[in-house]
Amino acid sequence: MTFPDTRARRLRDHPVLRRMVAEMDLSPRRLIQPLFVKEALAEPAPIASMPGQRQFGPAQIAEEARRVAEAGVPAVLLFGIPAEKDAQGTQASAPDGVVQRAIGAIKQAAPDLAVIADICLCEYTDHGHCGVLGEAAGRPTVDNDATLPRLAAAAVSCARAGADAVAPSDMMDGRVGAIREALDEADLAHVPIFSYAVKYASHFYGPFREAAESPPAFGDRRGYQMDPANTDEALREAADDLDEGADLLIVKPALAYGDIIRRVKETFAVPVAAYTVSGACAMVEAAAARGWIDRQAVIREVLLSLRRAGADLVITYWAAEVAAYSPLP
Repeated sequence: MTFPDTRARRLRDHPVLRRMVAEMDLSPRRLIQPLFVKEALAEPAPIASMPGQRQFGPAQIAEEARRVAEAGVPAVLLFGIPAEKDAQGTQASAPDGVVQRAIGAIKQAAPDLAVIADICLCEYTDHGHCGVLGEAAGRPTVDNDATLPRLAAAAVSCARAGADAVAPSDMMDGRVGAIREALDEADLAHVPIFSYAVKYASHFYGPFREAAESPPAFGDRRGYQMDPANTDEALREAADDLDEGADLLIVKPALAYGDIIRRVKETFAVPVAAYTVSGACAMVEAAAARGWIDRQAVIREVLLSLRRAGADLVITYWAAEVAAYSPLP
């Protein structure tokens, strides 16, 4: 048998050469660690549906952020759970709100760590929806236009507290433009918007709603989050957000949406982040706990798949852990 002159295995057999020619990497600079800070929490509390993840009280969040920074992760994405909620989600924009105070504490503990503030109302409203309620056709619904000033106020408040970027995740039409205008008018034009431009109404979010204590009290979020059946719509959403002033685009969820990540990246050639959401993490952790998979190897493979799809950055609950991994053969 005659073999070709080129043999691909030559660069696969040697472990050092294999790593040297890898096309994608999981360098810590590519990773963002989500963190949950809960106002009424005295000690870190495990999240039952997200093994290994915890909610942190205001007294512990800075130390956890320092740990993330020391692992080599350059940024955290911060979610807040206030002690009190109301129909308007007013604590989202309170100058002394739980996230605003956490931002200040993190900046003191880890000044080189970039803090990205998630901007949404679902953790702050007593009804659990991502905006202010109104009524249409005799039933309650989220009032898109009434929500925009509330989101803009939250973004300005977090930026004033020291957030390095704001990340609107609500999926209201026009919210990026409203936030950009508000930031600019507040002399915060330097603060970038990391927009959840493409956020699907996914069943992968279940554990997050426990972590953020934000399940909707009625109905669901399909009225404002995207249909998983749609791909062209993702490009329209991304284009609108870029036109309104978004600086980076986030695709959420990530694991089942590699095709969307690829289309967004190739179409717009702007920085794209992929969010490995709670449900995907829970599935991996559950299978690993039963001995069905090699946990560390599967985590790495999942995250590499997102980089391969086109994600420049990966938002993942495994960020600090993965940053400490030795290269795998």
